[in-house]
Amino acid sequence: MTADPTATPVQPESAPITLYIDADACPVKDEIYRVGARYRLKTWVVSNSFIMIPQSPLVQRMIVDAGPDVADDWIADQVRPGDIVITNDIPLAGRALKAGGAALAPNGRPFTEDSIGAALSQRALMEHLRSTGEVTGGPKPFDRNDRARFLQALDEAINRELRRRR
Repeated sequence: MTADPTATPVQPESAPITLYIDADACPVKDEIYRVGARYRLKTWVVSNSFIMIPQSPLVQRMIVDAGPDVADDWIADQVRPGDIVITNDIPLAGRALKAGGAALAPNGRPFTEDSIGAALSQRALMEHLRSTGEVTGGPKPFDRNDRARFLQALDEAINRELRRRR
């Protein structure tokens, strides 16, 4: 098959930014909906069970089969350069970065190429400690400071991508 010389190639910069929420345990869904609406961004809410979403043509629900990493796999297969994934799942964040997207934790911590390796190593260490019976505690309770940091980080990520496209 030969390419049509008159066809205009689709550049990644011309594709709209899409937000993907790893939604099953995401505490900032409402904030994401509001920010997505403000910027007019398509937002995918991905889970393995029904989750209420706003009635908006910008917000779509994807219910995937139950099972380990099924939602993560769906999100990772969709992410394109410039998209933003909101997740606590470090391997999914790494896959989003590898695809050219951005990844944010719900507490506002951005995952970056520089930080993802250390985050994956720490995750593996903590899993190993838990498997030996070590009590490691859990994450600190989510609070309004985390919510504020997340809103700022999401706004910064969107604006960084918009500037990059100009």
